[in-house]
Amino acid sequence: MSVVPAETETGSMRTRTAKNAKNAKNAEDGAASASVPAPLAPKARLLPSLAAVYRAQLSRARVARIPLLFVATFQSVGIMVLMRGVVDGGGEARAVVAGSSVLVVAFVALNLLAQYFGQLRASGGLDHYATLPVPPAAVVLGAAAAYASFTVPGTFVTAVVGCVLFQLPLTHLWVLAAVVPLAGAALAGLGAALGLLAPRQELATLLGQLGMSAALLLGVLPAERLPVPISYARDLLPSTYGVEAFARTFDAHPDWSAVTLDLTVCAAVGVFSLAAATWAYRRAAVR
Repeated sequence: MSVVPAETETGSMRTRTAKNAKNAKNAEDGAASASVPAPLAPKARLLPSLAAVYRAQLSRARVARIPLLFVATFQSVGIMVLMRGVVDGGGEARAVVAGSSVLVVAFVALNLLAQYFGQLRASGGLDHYATLPVPPAAVVLGAAAAYASFTVPGTFVTAVVGCVLFQLPLTHLWVLAAVVPLAGAALAGLGAALGLLAPRQELATLLGQLGMSAALLLGVLPAERLPVPISYARDLLPSTYGVEAFARTFDAHPDWSAVTLDLTVCAAVGVFSLAAATWAYRRAAVR
């Protein structure tokens, strides 16, 4: 019978103890690494995200493009035909044509966008965008730009029909290239904010309809025929400055400094309304 030396047995025990300590340390390191979440991918930049959201929204709404253009344009042209019976020409005719042209933008950018964001919030669609690594501003701006894009043909058609109907010059219709995006941005930001802040989808639809009605009454009717208190409310409407800028171009010698000032104010209001819509999107997405 062989006897194991005490030194050998002590060495084996030390080796096993070292291995156990090493295994325990590896297990602790693995548990610690498992508890640390993996780093997330960096958020996409604003402009690429904006382009992606714009293309997605444009393709989604493309099916409804023809009905939107027809309804918005037919409504504005019909209003001008009705106003032709009570307005002969002059400054009132210019106000009617300019207001009816911008009304196409209000119908789509304000009314329909308020309904869209209200429906998106009610159906949980905001949760989908919240999971995407895109800035909130890209979601709001992309949707607003897509809806405002549908207003361009209808606005030009309405302006041409109005000029022919009231015998106004067609010389400076190119100003619409600045009026449409600036007024569209201001109204789209307002519509998106209304849809995102409304607690219910039905209320968002109601607010969009009320906003479009305000654009109709305060934008199409000549300012000199409005009561003084209502004329103050007209100055608060974002599309008013786009209407004023377009109406000034029908003069024989337009005051381009006044046109530029109106467009600048419209742009400033657009930046403010889009910033408010972005804040409303963040507020609605975290709920």
